[in-house]
Amino acid sequence: MPPNTTASSGQQPGKSGRKKGRKARLFLIVLVLAVIGGIAFGGYWGISTVRASFPQTTGSIRLDGLSGPVTVQRDGNGIPQIYASSDDDLFMAQGFVQAQDRFYEMDVRRHMTSGRLSEMFGEGQVKNDEFLRTLGWDRVAKKEYDTKLSASTKKYLQSYAKGVNAYLKGKSGEDISLEYAALGFTNDYKPTRWTPVDSVAWLKAMAWDLRGNMQEEIDRSLMTSRLGPQDIADLYPEYPYSRNKTIVRTGAYDSVTGTYSRTGTASTSAAGTGLTGNTAAPTGFQSQLSGLYKVLDGLPTAVGVNGNGIGSNSWVVAGSHTITGKPLLANDPHLSASLPSVWYQMGLHCTAVSAECQYDVSGYTFAGMPGVVIGHNADMAWGMTNSGVDVTDLYLEKITGEGYEYDGKVLPFTTRKETIKVAGGASKTIVVRQTDDGMPLLSDRDDELVQVGKKATVDAGAPDRGDGYAIALRWTALDPGNTMDAVFEMDKASNWTEFRKAAASFEVPSQNLVYADGAGNIGYQLPGKIPTRAKGDDGSLPSPGWDSKYRWTGYIKQSALPYEYNPQRGYIVTANQAVVAPDKYPYTLTTDWGYGTRSQRITDLIESKTKGGAKISTDDMRQMQLDNSSEIAKLIVPKLLAINVADKDVRDAQKLLEGWDYTQDSDSAAAAYFNATWRNILKLAFGNKLPKELRVKGQCLWVDRVDSTGPADEGQKVRECGERDADQAQPDGGDRWFEVVRKIIDDENNDWWKSPKPRRTSVTGKDNPIDTRDELFGQAMTDARWELTAKLGKDIDTWSWGRLHRLFLKNQTLGTEGPRFLQYMLNRGPWNLSGGEATVNATGWNAAGGYGVVWVPSMRMVVNLQDLDKSKWINLSGASGHAYSAHYTDQTEKWAKGELLPWAFSKKAVDKKTADTLELKP
Repeated sequence: MPPNTTASSGQQPGKSGRKKGRKARLFLIVLVLAVIGGIAFGGYWGISTVRASFPQTTGSIRLDGLSGPVTVQRDGNGIPQIYASSDDDLFMAQGFVQAQDRFYEMDVRRHMTSGRLSEMFGEGQVKNDEFLRTLGWDRVAKKEYDTKLSASTKKYLQSYAKGVNAYLKGKSGEDISLEYAALGFTNDYKPTRWTPVDSVAWLKAMAWDLRGNMQEEIDRSLMTSRLGPQDIADLYPEYPYSRNKTIVRTGAYDSVTGTYSRTGTASTSAAGTGLTGNTAAPTGFQSQLSGLYKVLDGLPTAVGVNGNGIGSNSWVVAGSHTITGKPLLANDPHLSASLPSVWYQMGLHCTAVSAECQYDVSGYTFAGMPGVVIGHNADMAWGMTNSGVDVTDLYLEKITGEGYEYDGKVLPFTTRKETIKVAGGASKTIVVRQTDDGMPLLSDRDDELVQVGKKATVDAGAPDRGDGYAIALRWTALDPGNTMDAVFEMDKASNWTEFRKAAASFEVPSQNLVYADGAGNIGYQLPGKIPTRAKGDDGSLPSPGWDSKYRWTGYIKQSALPYEYNPQRGYIVTANQAVVAPDKYPYTLTTDWGYGTRSQRITDLIESKTKGGAKISTDDMRQMQLDNSSEIAKLIVPKLLAINVADKDVRDAQKLLEGWDYTQDSDSAAAAYFNATWRNILKLAFGNKLPKELRVKGQCLWVDRVDSTGPADEGQKVRECGERDADQAQPDGGDRWFEVVRKIIDDENNDWWKSPKPRRTSVTGKDNPIDTRDELFGQAMTDARWELTAKLGKDIDTWSWGRLHRLFLKNQTLGTEGPRFLQYMLNRGPWNLSGGEATVNATGWNAAGGYGVVWVPSMRMVVNLQDLDKSKWINLSGASGHAYSAHYTDQTEKWAKGELLPWAFSKKAVDKKTADTLELKP
């Protein structure tokens, strides 16, 4: 009998889902036969393919390589809790179980990180593979595995891979998932064995989507073709330190010891760092930098929206403010919506914690990677939000012959050949060039990037451009590190000291780490490999690669990174705001923080709930996660209501805002109308003035002609159409745009309010250009009224925010590019959602492109440190990656309503909730 077949019972769905499972399978058979009944293989798909891929969750399975028995207990939602007597068995079982539920997802991820998507999906992925091969994520991951990771981490990775391969043994593609059967009709792809490096490489994809300010660096450069320096500065205002609190508020950098301490002496000057703008950098890559953007935009999304606009919430409240007397910790990372969810819930438990078996941890994992990424163990809990620190820089490189210029000398490139295999086509070989410090030339991968080097503006002292400059990328994740070590160290940390030690290994991506323990302590630590730059270079613009003074000067010491422990205020909030005030810290972490709208709202909610000595409950934390309040509405609505609108239909819509409490509930007509008005304010004031590379694809305007260096050629109009996907365009309406508008809201004659578009009937009915704020606001209200009439109907009583603001969950491969019938089978939705952009309940949408949901709270959790079994959690979709499994999207409806599931941790609580039990035997 093969090692992954049953020894005592056949494959069957769990008892909790048998009725649902039978109904799902019967429905699937009918559906498949109806949809593809005319295709010869319709019957084959309906019966053989789908049922074959469902995992066995009861009975027993023998696995070669186990040293002892392992128990897998799944609850009514299919969430597994694994019990083993050794670390190796625990992680082998984790690999086996995750492969049961999610192997297709795991396989796609490893092909993405290694630049091998073309092997699965054909020539349409060649450009992506070329770019990913140039970055070389899998090569860096192999170096990490070979040279950086601890012996124990490598052992765990090997055990995990052994478990995945035990699942794969003896299985064909259609035995594993529906998607493989679909691929089988177009190519002969067969899944291959899993390796430890496949797991490590996933961290690179995670780092890429959370890479910091690279997109802002590109966008600022693109703006130079249409906007002057002051205009661009207007669109990137400084962080409002006086209004929105930083994460760390106590302690300071100690200039004597070079460390951050709770009682340090603040210093704002440090050798090798700069706090001023990048004044000597090239003045811009001009609009031709769109070539780089197009390459980045085309890459598959790993965990975020290609680095744009996303955020997360995590906060912790000390026992002095809670009903339980112990800390409560909440976390909800905001990531792109995917099916299945990027997260996989799981518990990893040693039957007895000892030197041979060290783990008792539960939380959110990534399918394809051992350990728990976010969650809690028996002693402490932790959460994460993206810090957004600047760990990427773009460089112009002067090419001379076979090398590049550097401080007056010509240095040779390091080169390698990469062969890309293409399903159904011929292989393609590319040459990757790197500088001596490991910077790959991105311009080798796109013809438009070559034009960047030919036209980019540089200082007079730059070397002659000749045939142009190349574009190279410096990024911390391209250096081997040991973040994988940190995952295991955090999973077993029992106190603040051990947690900080583990965080020191968490190099890439840099995350805000929030901590709480059962002893009553709370804390925050900024980890990460964060570069220092020469004075005058803040990393906000591309830099000249031929001058060594623009190379990184080193990295901030771990002991100098900001942290906070048991602050007197009794809570810590992280929501992508500034980490620390610049007068308390000498290093430039980034110039592109989130602007603190969500973090300040959470802070205000905590302070209001604890006013007068009141205490916060677990459910209070959940309710805070669902807060829909629109901060920009509070600022703008009074101005909108003060406008005298002449058009009756527009006036009827304006009345919706009277008495509105600014909450964006799904059934709110006022929220629908306000957000439509906000979208049109942004379009009129800012969007129509941005270059085509930032505007929505297909939206066309007549604009002044510009030459290659930017100045307008007055009097000559050209028709320019936008080039960005709708969910990536600007202005996206996030809290940066809140701050832009806040700065000029009381300046009624500011130039940004001027627009050449004639007003229709909003205020006076005159057919004149817009010159003032109220004229623009009136036009926006008019445009919003007729936009919603077209989308939702003329009767405003039928309007609701949720009808505009909908979530579709799509399989990230065949669910977006496959045949229509296959998309129908794999995708789910829509759900009408509450929340919105830069609210705590951050169901993000892009105001330039429309109202559809583009990122979400990808999971929510609230950990109760007084009684871990009273903690709560939810996932965006479900445990299973198998379409028509009872657990494919069984959590989504509850997630959409803001509900949380019980989160059992103790053996007694897990036993009580167990629906299925599977024994894995040696």
